[in-house]
Amino acid sequence: MTKKKLIAIVTAAVLVVCCAVAGTLAWLTDKTPSVTNTFTTSDINITLTETAGTTSSTTSTGGHEFKMVPGYTITKDPIVTVKAGSEACWLFVKVTESTSLSQYIDYTVASDWTKGDGTNIPSNVYYRQVASPTTDQSFNVIGYMDGESFVPNTVLVKESVTKAMMDALEDSNAVQPTLTFKAYAVQLYKSNVGSTEAEKIFTPAEAWAKVNP
Repeated sequence: MTKKKLIAIVTAAVLVVCCAVAGTLAWLTDKTPSVTNTFTTSDINITLTETAGTTSSTTSTGGHEFKMVPGYTITKDPIVTVKAGSEACWLFVKVTESTSLSQYIDYTVASDWTKGDGTNIPSNVYYRQVASPTTDQSFNVIGYMDGESFVPNTVLVKESVTKAMMDALEDSNAVQPTLTFKAYAVQLYKSNVGSTEAEKIFTPAEAWAKVNP
């Protein structure tokens, strides 16, 4: 056997051994299960309801009518509710009077609402913070002061109202005494980043600007 032939036989044998060994080896591997991140929705839901009074036949917005008798109280119960599961929010209620209302009706907004400053927030807009509720959270809006006591969900017909003033309202051009409510809500937090709570939340003025840009 020649030297050249011997080298070829040895080389072939080495290749056979290497292939056999390689066929029995495997790389170290591993893998994890998939992790899926789902980003769910958030929301704020509020309602404004009234149960007192007779449903008005002259409006299409769920308004109510109330008969005025001088010196009598009238149940007037606008209630703003932040529904369960809503995000923490600034809650606003806008109270609009007709020009004639103050001649006939005495009322006040409940003291747990903060009155707008008249510059950044109109003076007829009232607001409060509401934490994210696990159950519906309802808030009374108005009442009247009976001496030192606040009587919620009630207004007072002024004793100074006369028959002549009542008769004047029968004129088709008369401005009727009306009291209108509208509620708004804006998320409380603008970010969860910040070293203080004040840095994370909207100011009342910033929040009001979101619904009245």
